[in-house]
Amino acid sequence: MTISRRLLLGTAAALPLAVPALAAFPEQPVRVVVPWNPGGLADILMRALGPGMGRLLGQPVVIENRAGANGAVGTQVVARSPADGHTLILGNAETHAINPLIYPKLAYNPVTEFTPVTTFASGPFALITRPGLGPETLDAFLALVRREPGKVSFASWGIGSTSHLAMEALIKQAKVEMLHVPFTGAAPATTALIAGQVDCMFLNVGPAEAAARDGKPKILGVGSRARIPQLPNTATMAELGLPVDAANWFGLLGPAHLPAPVAERIAAVVAETLKNDQVQEIFRVQAALPVTQTPAEMQAFLAADRDRWGSVVKDLDIRLE
Repeated sequence: MTISRRLLLGTAAALPLAVPALAAFPEQPVRVVVPWNPGGLADILMRALGPGMGRLLGQPVVIENRAGANGAVGTQVVARSPADGHTLILGNAETHAINPLIYPKLAYNPVTEFTPVTTFASGPFALITRPGLGPETLDAFLALVRREPGKVSFASWGIGSTSHLAMEALIKQAKVEMLHVPFTGAAPATTALIAGQVDCMFLNVGPAEAAARDGKPKILGVGSRARIPQLPNTATMAELGLPVDAANWFGLLGPAHLPAPVAERIAAVVAETLKNDQVQEIFRVQAALPVTQTPAEMQAFLAADRDRWGSVVKDLDIRLE
């Protein structure tokens, strides 16, 4: 899930500076399927991009939430849609790298049934604990977990999700036992954490920072390789002795055989929209790092991401029906 510094800084220079004209696209509103519940980071970022993309495309960008099966339900819908650019999927590591590894009967093929368009964000995670749990440092938290093996619970937004796998990596490195409580999205998982129904979770930094402002939930560390501007005094997991790579990426893909000019135009529109001050402020608040890639760059990135997650899932031996 690591994205090179060149891509984090953006490759807009590799994209057309002016959005190229393309006859017959779009002829109608462009639908972007977000395969998770409303209110999660993916949904927030896509809704930030939608209005600006619509203005540049000359057609509204309509966001449709279709949650279920770690993003597989909505992703399958797009795989079966016409390859004309009017239906896109908001994909991430779960939909296009992890799901094929954990679902033997997955109803879509992330390689053959999709056309990469562009990534637009990278989002690191923070380890956050519920109000009243007690520990204020990672060492103190792990001491608690060791005193009560299998009793301390952690939330995720689905079995096999990046939030789940990041915590499993921490559990393995720290040699502890915890109870997994999966939810159908980041928003309900966060609500359960704040309500004290679960003890901890890996959560995107922006929502985690917002939840911890009142001092009740505690952020114990961040899963990025470097400290986060929003949390400059919070150490990375690596600095704390547990180098857990906890983050996710977000991007757009179309059905297989999407015409190259259509994919290139959408990528250029996304790159241009990311320059908008309002969009940049939303990304900053959410601690999401803007990313731009051409369709070819995204294709290469996806191949590397599948290889990375393949070793993680194999090590954890996760299989779902």
